[in-house]
Amino acid sequence: MTRLCLPTGKVMTVAFAAAAAIAVLAGAVAFPQNPAMAEKVTAIKEAQAANKQRLAQYNWQETETISIKGDVKDTKVYQVQFVNGLQQKTEVSNQQAQPGGREGRLKKHIIEKKKAEYEQYGEQIGALAKQYTQPDPDRLQLAYQQGNVSLQFGGGGTISLVIKNYVKPNDSVTLTINDQTKSPVSLRVASYLNDPKDAVDISAQFGQLPDGTNHVASTLVNGVSKQLTVNEQNSNYQRL
Repeated sequence: MTRLCLPTGKVMTVAFAAAAAIAVLAGAVAFPQNPAMAEKVTAIKEAQAANKQRLAQYNWQETETISIKGDVKDTKVYQVQFVNGLQQKTEVSNQQAQPGGREGRLKKHIIEKKKAEYEQYGEQIGALAKQYTQPDPDRLQLAYQQGNVSLQFGGGGTISLVIKNYVKPNDSVTLTINDQTKSPVSLRVASYLNDPKDAVDISAQFGQLPDGTNHVASTLVNGVSKQLTVNEQNSNYQRL
């Protein structure tokens, strides 16, 4: 039988080495052996899937406010509803901050260019936030299967799922859940756009409609490098 000599001087058979490699690989992809956590993750996944179907029966208004260094630059109101499983937004109102005083053509051009830049950036970080706040039971299940979910027990009947590598490599998500209803209570995210240096912090609070349907009540998205924030408030839910 062929033998391998290790740097330590120990000898390992090829058969044993192959078996060890298979065991390591299997352990890397196997479903984590934690029955208590598995049960909770499965219950949360099922609750998210059912809630997503109920939420698809509604439309609502989203008020989006973009600020730079605390100075409000733009406020838009959208009508939102699900189309083919995805949220679709239709703008119904736009209130832009108006600069005072007279402006030459060059100054006006610069202002318009900067406005287009912050609007584009605001849209990018807002879209990123939606990837975290919209229910995605399959993504949660995958994160658990990859061993990227840990469980923390909190006060007031809540638990928190701490998730790594959820949407992007090395991101961090803390999803606080009502342990009885399995409905989200709050969300905290540390993520980024294309480059980890372009950090994006996201926080969200959830609410419930009279029929028990869970929804995102508010979201605050902070583009750290540009000191730009997007504040979204959802209201006026109407059944279709």
